[in-house]
Amino acid sequence: MLYPNLDLSEMFAARQSERSELHAHYLNEQLVRVLKTIGYDVGFKRGSGQYLYDRQDARYLDLLSGFGVFAVGRNHPVLRRALTSVLDSELPNLVQMDVSTLAGILAERLLERVPHLDKAFFANSGTEAVEAAIKFARSATGRTDILYCGHAYHGLTYGSLSLTDDMNFRGGFEPLLPGCTQVPFNNLAALEKALSTRQVAAFIVEPIQGKGVNMPNDEFLPEAAALCRRYGTLFVADEVQTGLGRTGRFLAVEHWNVEPDMVLLAKALSGGHVPVGAVLTRKWIFDKIFDRMDRAVVHGSTFGKNDLAMAAGIATLEVLKQEKLIENAQAKGERLQASLGRMVQKYELVKDVRGKGLMVGIQFGAPKSLALKASWNVLETASKGLFCQLITIPLFKDHKILTQVSGHASHTIKLLPSLTITDEDCQWIESGFDAVISASHRVPGAVWSLGKTLVDNAMRKSA
Repeated sequence: MLYPNLDLSEMFAARQSERSELHAHYLNEQLVRVLKTIGYDVGFKRGSGQYLYDRQDARYLDLLSGFGVFAVGRNHPVLRRALTSVLDSELPNLVQMDVSTLAGILAERLLERVPHLDKAFFANSGTEAVEAAIKFARSATGRTDILYCGHAYHGLTYGSLSLTDDMNFRGGFEPLLPGCTQVPFNNLAALEKALSTRQVAAFIVEPIQGKGVNMPNDEFLPEAAALCRRYGTLFVADEVQTGLGRTGRFLAVEHWNVEPDMVLLAKALSGGHVPVGAVLTRKWIFDKIFDRMDRAVVHGSTFGKNDLAMAAGIATLEVLKQEKLIENAQAKGERLQASLGRMVQKYELVKDVRGKGLMVGIQFGAPKSLALKASWNVLETASKGLFCQLITIPLFKDHKILTQVSGHASHTIKLLPSLTITDEDCQWIESGFDAVISASHRVPGAVWSLGKTLVDNAMRKSA
């Protein structure tokens, strides 16, 4: 071999036992500490479809799917072949003083699925797509203000963070972008009051909020879109997490028959291999930005149309279609929501099960029985939302199910599996949650012993 030190599979195998030390020394030491504290440092060495395998070759069902990135599963053979074919073809990638054939094909195929929109812009991530939408909206409307919803998450770069309602992320980085105003989710009166100033360029909203799996009322999105049209504001759907089949439709807004002025995509579009983000928009908006030849590159992203990312997007759309994964998301989501929903009546700690397709939230809350209430209050006093770790940690340790809470201090556990999951996987999920939630209702018990350990850790952190 010409470069014997560049066999990456051999490099991974030789040093994978050092992963924690490497990250602690050169990257994020606090993340390493978190994983070790909650027992998640098992050392995953392989991924296939909806499954992960640790250093002992134990199989786990991944309900995080890279926060929705692996909608078609990990290491899908069609994705791998598509990327290999690009590398083998020696294509003239990123010439810059040229246009990309593969970008044109991906744009064409995306817009076929969203026929009321006309143009596509490619970036590297969801947060870059949000940043582009902010710029496009301001330029196209001549207005400055941007509206976003309470509990929203739109990203962590400067503009998108300005639209993210979470002080755990915002703290230490303010002041953020001026002109960004929050309105309550599902509150049409507050939205209209803000829009009536006629200074709002765009209302950017997640059709289903990722942090908490918060659902819109049936009238919220259609009426919000109508209000935006009335007051000359662009309606922008952030479908970075909900799009590309996650909710049982290509876009989540399809459940409410809404046609946004812009749609933002990322995550699943990458196939889990090469990051890509996309803004789909109306032609008149696009033409306002790129309105003259000397403004042909007034906004861009150096790697945004790279051939590997475009190939990954094209292959992902093909897999979704050929394997009927959007239909599978709808069917498996209905099953899971029905079966998990029955736990609301069965267990007093389970308050709600909600979502669309394979974006499912299981919400826990304060119990009524005295013994459980006392234990719950101890956890809440130590750290809000800590109870959910009494569910996620045993799910991981005892049932080999990887999941997590849906946000900081949240009482909701979010299921976001690959769209490839089977009926056997659904049974795995149902039996695992039932066993752990049942155990959480026994006081004293092993789950609450874990709770005491977590409380002790929380107290030490705050001391």
